[in-house]
Amino acid sequence: MYPILAAVSFSHLLNDMIQSLLPAIYPILKATFRLDFVEIGLITLTYQLTASLLQPFVGLYTDRSPKPFSLPVGMTFTLLGLLMLATAPHLGMLLVAAAFMGMGSSVFHPESSRVAHLASGGRHGLAQSVFQVGGNAGSSLGPLLAAFIVLPGGQRRVAWFTLAALLAILVLTVVGRWYRHAMLPRTSTRASATSGAMRQAAGPITILAVLVFSKYFYLASLTSYYTFYLMAKFHVTVRTAQIDLFIFLGAVAAGTVIGGPVGDRFGRKYVIWVSILGVLPFTLLLPEASYSWTLILTIVIGLILASAFSAILVYAQELVPGNVGMIAGLFFGFAFGMAGIGAAVLGKLADATSIFFVYRVCSFLPALGLLTAFLPDVHKQRPAA
Repeated sequence: MYPILAAVSFSHLLNDMIQSLLPAIYPILKATFRLDFVEIGLITLTYQLTASLLQPFVGLYTDRSPKPFSLPVGMTFTLLGLLMLATAPHLGMLLVAAAFMGMGSSVFHPESSRVAHLASGGRHGLAQSVFQVGGNAGSSLGPLLAAFIVLPGGQRRVAWFTLAALLAILVLTVVGRWYRHAMLPRTSTRASATSGAMRQAAGPITILAVLVFSKYFYLASLTSYYTFYLMAKFHVTVRTAQIDLFIFLGAVAAGTVIGGPVGDRFGRKYVIWVSILGVLPFTLLLPEASYSWTLILTIVIGLILASAFSAILVYAQELVPGNVGMIAGLFFGFAFGMAGIGAAVLGKLADATSIFFVYRVCSFLPALGLLTAFLPDVHKQRPAA
């Protein structure tokens, strides 16, 4: 079902491109509203928690009662958030805009992840990578478009991106029609053993959650504060810092393609080992690097670290079969929540110490990848179809 995978991946690109505008325009919002790092972290926390808290419930509900046209409805929330972001006169309205964008994301991710799983033909890792590479590509485009569209004209230029939201609504309506025909005949057999399977998988899922914490807490230091770090340490311009953020996020998008198919072929656990623990030497080097080496190291970090999530998500879905939406919502939501909490905590730490100290502390987080040793080898127990 490559046309459906392409459509849902393209929609993911548009969705995450829009979502990534928020951190990309932080320097503009900081200057316009005279925000400190704690307030910047509060905006991110509002967005991430709105998305993270709703996603598992959306996934759990739609496992039992699929809603094919919830995807365009969710994108409508994102569109409304964009309009509020473009016209917000104060911090309170910025928080409301962030909440609406988070609600749109909370509907989009578990449902579109289920569409990718349904269209995978048994190659679940590949399908998740195709789906997620669209999102990561969109995340990398956000800062670039912010640098050349929003920065010259200011906050109100954000409204132009409602065109992307309208395009996504059209594409997702088409996907919803396919989803309705493909999914509704199977609803009676879905999610029949959630509680028992979850109890048996509680230990491995807890380890996976810790690994997701390490990945997204570290990524929060880059996505939310990388531009400020570059400007403070190397005295680059806002536009240069945003372009450098685009380069890093582009590396994340490229790395996403690797994790799923390699996990299909060799096992998810090997991918998780390499992706989380393997990035540790590079994160330890980053705080001491020159400007040129900082760009190189962040590219390497993005390529390696990005391959983890597809493998973690499919691994968890294999632990609790028949509950694709609930697991997708749980892990997407937890990932967003950790990124939001990380942004707020690291913002507070940066205000209390310095942005440089933040990067030194975060450099040790990938060491938590050692916990991968306690995961069972699900790939060998459940061969790929």
